[in-house]
Amino acid sequence: MKEEIVFSKEQKPDYIHNNPVKAGLCRLQEDYKYSSARFYERNEKDLVFLTHRDG
Repeated sequence: MKEEIVFSKEQKPDYIHNNPVKAGLCRLQEDYKYSSARFYERNEKDLVFLTHRDG
């Protein structure tokens, strides 16, 4: 697997959102259940963002 270097803050969300696609978990970035891509691509406002984690 080839590593990518992310240079700008505009590239970072796209890089993160594309990881499930590269892993074969979904076809489109916004189709991945746990991705914020739907918030940005489809303007879905009912998205629940993770604000903390246990442990």
